Amino acid sequence: MAGDPESPFIVGRVPFHPLQYFAPDSSYIVRAKLERRPTPEEAYLRTNRDNQAVMRYIGDLAFALEGESFRLRLYHAGEGVGASVFVPFRDRTSGRESYGAGRYLTLELNEADDYELDFNRAFNPYCAYTDDFECPFPPAENDLPVEIRAGEKAWAEDRNPRSPSSAVLGRARRPAPASTPPSRPSRPRRRPAKGGRTRRKSR
Repeated sequence: MAGDPESPFIVGRVPFHPLQYFAPDSSYIVRAKLERRPTPEEAYLRTNRDNQAVMRYIGDLAFALEGESFRLRLYHAGEGVGASVFVPFRDRTSGRESYGAGRYLTLELNEADDYELDFNRAFNPYCAYTDDFECPFPPAENDLPVEIRAGEKAWAEDRNPRSPSSAVLGRARRPAPASTPPSRPSRPRRRPAKGGRTRRKSR
């Protein structure tokens, strides 16, 4: 990601250091069934700039983890992303070992509505690295009451807020640069898998 022209490290002129990940753990790979809304609903997710990002709420992903049943809301970000959808979530590592405002998973919609959720692929939104990007936060319904010790960790201690509200307040308190670049909306993007693993095509 350091050399990608759309990378937050290039756009935001942020010094790069390697991203940190939890050790891969196959117990965080689960099957999930999408329970669709009768009609996708307009939804508003708070952003790090204290705005509202307009999304389409597609339905709920129902799955089991560590013997417990959970649900996560699934969203479509609008035009330009095709069938790509995303799951913003928080868990009990958020604000400590992982980014406090939440992480993302991305999927491709399929007709069977059956998916593999691989939390080892959870990644931080671009606003975890720089204030140049505007990112939607998970809704309260997507706060998981368990630790998800998989996927990307917090990038830097001084950019790891305790919560989404802390992320908004932290940005407001940071001094603005002499020349402030325009805000860039950050659409959830699929990243290459850590360690060179290939992503399955059937989801």
